[in-house]
Amino acid sequence: MSYFRHFVILVIVLLQAERASADVLDARSDGFTVSQSVLIKASRNDVYRVAVTDVGKWWSDAHTMSGDASNMYIEARPQGCFCEALGDSGGVVHMTVSFVNPAVILRLSGGLGPLGLMGVYGNMTWEFDDSDDGTIVTWKYAVGGYLPQGLEQIAPAVDGVLTDQLNSLKRFIESRAGN
Repeated sequence: MSYFRHFVILVIVLLQAERASADVLDARSDGFTVSQSVLIKASRNDVYRVAVTDVGKWWSDAHTMSGDASNMYIEARPQGCFCEALGDSGGVVHMTVSFVNPAVILRLSGGLGPLGLMGVYGNMTWEFDDSDDGTIVTWKYAVGGYLPQGLEQIAPAVDGVLTDQLNSLKRFIESRAGN
């Protein structure tokens, strides 16, 4: 399947998905904020390491341009890339790392996935907090800009995609740990 076809499918899913929006903190025509949290039964250092270094193993193939999550990678350093390799030396920058405090916070800037083609910009923060039962991972994504039909229309879909991704991280880590 071509990169373009995968991208079109991703845009359609993002714009038309019917998802619960319980984690949409606010949504207006000029922007929205979504937040998701999950408890992962593993140490904070392990969760951070897997989230960053193994993104291609837990990220969903359905939310890539190439159709293959193993092409995804994160360079966890300021100005590092949350990128996807595409064949023949091609690639896409999904987001740029703007702040790193290993095993505590990773902050990314940009329009994730198809948001990168819209007149929007976002700031996404991944926080890793200790819990008696493991690690609480919280993702918060604030997006602002312009979309003719209003950004509030896509907030539930973005929330749903990010919730799916965070749950995928949880399943991947806990299945490896035998929990």
